[in-house]
Amino acid sequence: MYKVVLDVMGGDFAPNSTLKGAELALKKFPDLYLILVGKESILKSWEGKERVSLYYTEEIVRMEESPKVALKEKRGASIFKGIELVKNGNAQAFVSAGNSGAIVAGAIFILGRLEGVRRPAIASLMPTLKDPIVLIDAGANVDSKPFDLFQFGVMGSVFVEKIWGRKNPKVSLLSIGEESGKGNTLVKKAHELFLNSKLHYTGNIESKDIFWGETDVVVCDGFIGNICLKLSEGLVEVILEMLKTEVKNSFLYLIGMRLAKGALENFKKKADWREHGGAPLLGVKGNIIIAHGRSDAIAIKNAIKIAMSFIKINLVERLNKAISETIKMEEKDEFN
Repeated sequence: MYKVVLDVMGGDFAPNSTLKGAELALKKFPDLYLILVGKESILKSWEGKERVSLYYTEEIVRMEESPKVALKEKRGASIFKGIELVKNGNAQAFVSAGNSGAIVAGAIFILGRLEGVRRPAIASLMPTLKDPIVLIDAGANVDSKPFDLFQFGVMGSVFVEKIWGRKNPKVSLLSIGEESGKGNTLVKKAHELFLNSKLHYTGNIESKDIFWGETDVVVCDGFIGNICLKLSEGLVEVILEMLKTEVKNSFLYLIGMRLAKGALENFKKKADWREHGGAPLLGVKGNIIIAHGRSDAIAIKNAIKIAMSFIKINLVERLNKAISETIKMEEKDEFN
């Protein structure tokens, strides 16, 4: 049985979206046990349900609140209580679509970092023309140092190799040009660290080349990564709406759309962020899945699915060993 904590109060459409997502997940996954964290008035009707336990808390961290202030003044909030359940061994993973900054801060403060990790990072899965890739960091750190970017690359590489089974994954550094001299000071210094490492570093990559799928890991600071992620999500949504608009203007287009219905549905499924559910926070001592703030029931269900998959393969234990060994080796051989 997989025990997953769900922050019922997190997200733009919570608690309706989270509770509906919980229902979908329980129906879909018979080996799932959910611990729902939230207000008693909202969760009361769930008492007595099979494979569900409830943890009541009246405090919540709102999306616009400062993570630092929330961690100091709202330790009883659903995000922090949910993470504590993982820390205390009552659950194996935590899922929330709430304030991502508060989730990151809570995970670091309550669970702690894995050995050798300076800054945990969000690893977002992105579809490409070939296989999915990892974009890291997707928003945990808005200000990073060169060695932070290097560690993101290490964690992303380990994740792709250990979780997806891709041997010697390619790691690229996001910049404004492929040439080694392109980019700001942060990128240039990080580039030198990657060049002198044992990672399969392929150099700089421009944003326009990400979706061709020629690399496995794209490294950037969280500020840029979050912009890339949301720009991509918005572009997909607009493209689909543009297609719908064009089809309405022509009967022939409508026929073509119907003939291509299967292909379009497959494209939508691959590109739809809801299908990915959420992104893991790598570098902390626990399975933490950060779902999109706009998550609906489908996205929540898929975030729970991802959490279960990470539990199954012992993600934290495997990352802990691999990351610790890799970073220690790199620091000893190359940077001292």
